[in-house]
Amino acid sequence: MSAPTNSEVSKGYIIGVSALTFLVPLAGAAIEAAVHPGRSFSFELVGKWFIFSAVGLRLFAAGIKQIKDPRFTARQIFQIEAVEVLPVVRELGFANLCFGLVGIASLCLPQWRVVSAFASGLYYGIAGLQHLIKKPAGVNELFALVTDLLIFAVLLAYFIVFF
Repeated sequence: MSAPTNSEVSKGYIIGVSALTFLVPLAGAAIEAAVHPGRSFSFELVGKWFIFSAVGLRLFAAGIKQIKDPRFTARQIFQIEAVEVLPVVRELGFANLCFGLVGIASLCLPQWRVVSAFASGLYYGIAGLQHLIKKPAGVNELFALVTDLLIFAVLLAYFIVFF
């Protein structure tokens, strides 16, 4: 099996991450504001759904994928073929699963949101910097870099506003 080229794009990855980072949080906040007349479409409401989706659902799904198929992350994101990295990617999956569960639980446990914003924000920020320092190996890693840093910025703002 040959290594992916820099032009090889995982459309499913890009679509899934885009939906969980942008579409679901905005839709969730809009629906909640429409269903509850007293709720306004605010940063707090979007933040609630952002933490649930961009952190919770995204990291939970990534964790499941990395646990079941660590080769995808190694190959499609980092352009690494070596099987020696697969146990490390699988352990990354366990961490993503745990961060994701905190983000999901925060939908019903508002006091967990600032904790999730802090811990997951650091995680996304450091991961984004790591992608940046390493220079993205392809479109998928470049997309991970941009979305990681964007999520970091939103979570940092949420933490500053609500801590």
